[in-house]
Amino acid sequence: MADPLDLMSLTMHEAALMMQSGDLSARALTMLYLERIASLDRRLNAFITLTADLALEQAEQADRERQQGKLRGPLHGIPLALKDLFETAGIKTTAGSGFWRENIPTRNAFVVERLRQAGAVILGKLNMHEIALGVTNANPHYGPCRNPWDLERSPGGSSGGSVAAVASGLCLGALGTDSGGSIRIPASLCGVVGLKPTYGRVSLSGVIPLSWSTDHVGPLARCVADAALLYQSVAGYDPHDPACQAQPLEDALTELDGGLQGWRVALLEDAYLDKTHPEVLNTVQAAACLLGELGARISPVELPGLRQAAQMNGLVVQAEAAAFHRQRLQEHPAGFGEDVLQRLETGAATSIQDYILARRSQQELRRRMEAFFMDYDLLCLPATPFTAPPISGPDAVEQARLLTRFTAPFNLTGLPAIVLPCGFSSNGLPIGLQLVARPWAEANLLRAAQAYEMAAGWCTQHPVL
Repeated sequence: MADPLDLMSLTMHEAALMMQSGDLSARALTMLYLERIASLDRRLNAFITLTADLALEQAEQADRERQQGKLRGPLHGIPLALKDLFETAGIKTTAGSGFWRENIPTRNAFVVERLRQAGAVILGKLNMHEIALGVTNANPHYGPCRNPWDLERSPGGSSGGSVAAVASGLCLGALGTDSGGSIRIPASLCGVVGLKPTYGRVSLSGVIPLSWSTDHVGPLARCVADAALLYQSVAGYDPHDPACQAQPLEDALTELDGGLQGWRVALLEDAYLDKTHPEVLNTVQAAACLLGELGARISPVELPGLRQAAQMNGLVVQAEAAAFHRQRLQEHPAGFGEDVLQRLETGAATSIQDYILARRSQQELRRRMEAFFMDYDLLCLPATPFTAPPISGPDAVEQARLLTRFTAPFNLTGLPAIVLPCGFSSNGLPIGLQLVARPWAEANLLRAAQAYEMAAGWCTQHPVL
């Protein structure tokens, strides 16, 4: 079992066992994380708001309840953090924007309430790309968040602070959102596990919108088992969210170690990969070979429609973001950062005909993808075309445009997708493997990711800070 002082190796399950045995209290664990945040976050800038006093109160409550024999579940006393897009009662929720700098909600988002009911300790709110409309986390209002593997490189976005905090051991797990890759891109660039569930699986109630048609909530963690635990804690039907669907929810933890024997895995070999760095391609192909060694049947495939799906997702996201922010955009455009303002203006200029055609394409592509997964259990492809780009400089802008290339298609189609580390580049930066499954098959997706992670062992590699 991990030493409780080794926060980079500690898992949620190990922390829970230590608290159960009395070797560790929730308060002591929370203090360790707060001390690590105080030591490292000046360099990383992962947090916008740190709720140290409240976190200690929540930890002490968890300890009292445990002493009284009241155990809320496996997250009881576990220190987590939240992307600053989730409403938190009495705690600032900025959406990474100057417009909400002093916004203090009166209620918790549905998923935040789920975590609190489970006894989780909330350490604070995490940095993000402004209003979630971007993938670099170069935030003009709260400063750029930095990649723990190389502080001069981007952690990705928009959930960059969430991933940086998890990757650098500032919390045991976090929640992010994903409208074009905002969980999976930073997970790939920072070497952690990020899950985007099926559209409608996790409630969006109390989450400041970017794009109603493509927004997803999902977990970020350093190992698949922790991601599964977080997912299981927040997934489920919410009648107050019009996008949420009352689909049966499988237990993602029961069959987590069931393996891949006989599974049909499609490995993308398509012209759409043409701008992918050779190191990324080779590493993902090696990961697919390992899946084959674990008992899966690997079949190279082409998947027409990915390019169209990515393009339509971009159009829908920008148009819907412009609709949500229409008053701010009309009355105070200078309140937005330059890159976000440009995207909002592009979205506002989208014709109603183009938007309608994009939504029709969404239906057609979703049905086409569902038909594809009648023949395969998983699709395997890179998460990003290259490793973490520089935070600034001429390459940063150009590379940012390509980062959603392999993630955005699965926002438009709403399919569940997971990213986990599968190796490193020659300059020591993480490379991410993306696995995609049929709708509502998150349990299978986590099971496949677990099999790969246990065989490959990349989750034991951590940045040195």
